[in-house]
Amino acid sequence: MSQKFTHDKEQDNEQKPASQVIQASTQEAIEGAQKEVEAARVPWYRSIKRGRLLLALYTIQLALFGVLALWVHFNPVLPIDVAITREFQENPAPWLKFIMVAISLQGNVFLLSVGLVVLAAVILWLVHLQLEAVTLVVLSVISAILNGLLKLLVERPRPTARLVDIFQAAGGLSFPSGHVMAYVAFWGFLFSLCIILFKGNSWWRITLLIVSAFFVVMVGPSRIYLGDHWASDVLGSYLIGGALLGVTLWIYLKLKERGVLSKKDQKAPKAAPQA
Repeated sequence: MSQKFTHDKEQDNEQKPASQVIQASTQEAIEGAQKEVEAARVPWYRSIKRGRLLLALYTIQLALFGVLALWVHFNPVLPIDVAITREFQENPAPWLKFIMVAISLQGNVFLLSVGLVVLAAVILWLVHLQLEAVTLVVLSVISAILNGLLKLLVERPRPTARLVDIFQAAGGLSFPSGHVMAYVAFWGFLFSLCIILFKGNSWWRITLLIVSAFFVVMVGPSRIYLGDHWASDVLGSYLIGGALLGVTLWIYLKLKERGVLSKKDQKAPKAAPQA
């Protein structure tokens, strides 16, 4: 009897159009991802605590950025910047240049940059993290707009071939680095979500933590090595990008606590249980 039922089920599957089979497989994969994400979620009171720890790290960065921006506005070329770039460029090996160009590729190709943000947002939405998806898109857009405004305000020219090697010429103004701000917004937010929302040693969590941290850490040196930015441009971008990320996380946690764009059963409790 069971063999006949199995045989009939297989025949039914064979008779289904390929589009239905693909749709069913996709739905099954999405449901599996949703269950795995839910299993990795930490209690909400613990998420709040982790988020606040990250916020504490970001709060002092805005003031430091303001001081640095004012300094480079009146001193466009700093001897320490020139020395750092020349130190970075001491080894002009082809393989090193290839790695640095590859790290910066996301910021150089507009469609790739936008595509990654959209893809990440879609994945977050599919695994029932709607607020996170919307926050990621909004943060990326605000980061790009803020970077453009800050460049106009500071008006710092880019490094020139007279002072350092220019392996990858870039146009526009220099301070702060758009690549670094974009990477901190995108990869930094994903890294923060892994810390705030999830627990355990799931392969996808560990992979995302490593990849996110790698791009956030390495994009700065890549911009200096390629001769696109001064070290102070990169430092300023990390400061303002971190501050923007911190404000975004604060707003996100407030909205999450109120259950905005969340399922009712995921809404945060009004009072955290005693430890």
